[in-house]
Amino acid sequence: MGGLSIWHWLIVLVIVLLVFGTKKLKNMGEDLGGAVKGFKQGMKDGSDLPADMPKVADRTTIDVEARDRTRT
Repeated sequence: MGGLSIWHWLIVLVIVLLVFGTKKLKNMGEDLGGAVKGFKQGMKDGSDLPADMPKVADRTTIDVEARDRTRT
């Protein structure tokens, strides 16, 4: 009762291909690849934030309700 052998994986692959079809799997793969590429690009370009946007390292949050209560 160990792991799955190569034959088990091939059977699973055939069933998945029959259920979803190759075109839909290709589209899902392209979408996933594009999302990963966009995420990597966003992580690389993270230093290009606007100057007025607080950085995460500041750990500053503003509670709007608390700020409004202190003004009144």
